[in-house]
Formats: sequence, structure tokens, C-alpha cells
Amino acid sequence: MSIAEQYRQVSAEVAAVCERVAREPQEVLVLAVSKTVGVEGVQQAYDAGARAFGENRPDPLMEKHAAFPDASWHFIGNIQSRRIKDIVPCADVIHSLYQIKHAQKIDEEAARLGKVQRVLVEVNVSGEESKSGLAPAELFAFLDECAALQHVQACGLMTMAPQGSRAVAKQCFADLRMLLAGAREHLAQAHPDALDGFDQLSMGMTDDWREAIEEGSTIVRIGRAIFA
Repeated sequence: MSIAEQYRQVSAEVAAVCERVAREPQEVLVLAVSKTVGVEGVQQAYDAGARAFGENRPDPLMEKHAAFPDASWHFIGNIQSRRIKDIVPCADVIHSLYQIKHAQKIDEEAARLGKVQRVLVEVNVSGEESKSGLAPAELFAFLDECAALQHVQACGLMTMAPQGSRAVAKQCFADLRMLLAGAREHLAQAHPDALDGFDQLSMGMTDDWREAIEEGSTIVRIGRAIFA
């Protein structure tokens, strides 16, 4: 199938899973992870209706943002301090924040641009050493520090589940959902101004997005099923 056909198929499958679990399809954003294709591949998905794309490196993010400035671009890769100045002008949402030094630099760059940068806090729910992110026990203190930044808005949490078992992935997603609920309670008491909009869960990729939607995901990051 073409990229356009694959995007339409994924969108239809997401809608079907939402219906099965009594959720509205518009509650779940299909983030087309376009890191393996160039501008032409993005064009095919765009023509099929895709308007939200994910990139994990700054240079392709900048190139594709310039080509499709009206699309919503999400940065989903490892954050490097020296590249924050390139990421912030292009990214509607940064999914992979877990270091306060990066939050502070994002705040500085966003202030220079006159924007409030939306971010998702990456949490290593599974505890795997190979994965980045905060330990769950570190989350509330991190949110306290972010709440002091005027040009950073934490809008939810992100995680990557272990590969190889959908049951394990589903439990990981359930744990993140519970952690979001706890974080909302914390913000309601400690930083009520930061609570509004803190409701996003970026979880689920090509192999496990169905389980993620079942557990409340609001953003599924799908690359291979669209662009392979």
C-alpha cells in the first residue's frame, strides 16, 4: 500500500479501537512519525489528511517544518542542550523532557520567541536501564520545578513500553495513566495554575498502540505502520 493508504488505514483502525472501548476518535491524536522519510513521504501522508508529525532529530524537524509550516510538529527524540535553539521554534510539543536543565533552556528560548512551549514529561515507567526518563518517584518534584518556568507548559506524560509483550506494555500504560492521575492531584494542591491542560498521555507505537488506547492514550506515535 502507499503511504496515503496506510495512513488512512491506521486512522480507521484507531477510530475502530476507540469505538470498541467507548472513546471518541477525536480524543486520540495519530502522530505520524516521519523520521524515516523525506519531504515527499510527508507530502503523501499530508495529502491523505495527516496534520501532526513526529521527528526525533532537529535537522529533519527544521527541514520538514519549513516545508509544512501549517502542520503540527512534535519533537520526540533525545534532547541535546545545544540544539534546543533549533527545536523550540519548530515544535508545537516536545515529548521527551526529563532534565530540569533542558526545561530551563527551553524556557529561555521560548521566552526569546515569545511563546509558551508545550512539553510532555518522559517517565521511565518500566524501569528499564536502556530507556530514558524520570523514575516515577521523581515526577512530582520535577513538575514543581517546571511550574516555576513562565514559558514552559507541562501538558502531560510520555513513556515507551518494553517490547515483546503486549500484556507487559498494557500494564506499563496503565501505570502511566495512574501516575497522571496522581500528578493531577499533586498539581491541584501545589500548583493549581499548572493543572489546566495537564491531561495528555503520549504512549503507544506501531506494535502496541491498541493497548495504549485501551489505557487512555491521547497521542499514539505511529511510524512504521504508516511509512514502511
